[in-house]
Amino acid sequence: MTEFNQANKELSSEALEQIALRFKLLSDPMRLKILHALQEGEQSVNQLVKVTGSSQPNISKHLNILRTTGMVKRRQESNQAFFSISAPFIFDLCEIVCNGIAEELEQLKSSFS
Repeated sequence: MTEFNQANKELSSEALEQIALRFKLLSDPMRLKILHALQEGEQSVNQLVKVTGSSQPNISKHLNILRTTGMVKRRQESNQAFFSISAPFIFDLCEIVCNGIAEELEQLKSSFS
């Protein structure tokens, strides 16, 4: 039994809300793109704009959401803001999901061979 399943019996409504919020954060492709870019290390808003191909206001909006929920942290240097990951467990979750999708695709591919 996984830790979540064991803890599931004792989770309060508030705890379940917090878990659902984390999944909701990861449901937006742009936020995933930003987190993926930050996996390489701290980056400025301008760097994230270049990497993601999105606009500065859009990146700032998503960074604010990620920062408010504790997924990223902000560091100010002169007139530039730099962001980095503050919840590295997010990448464990993403890896589990990506591996699951890869396995499903492999099974689907083999069924057509």
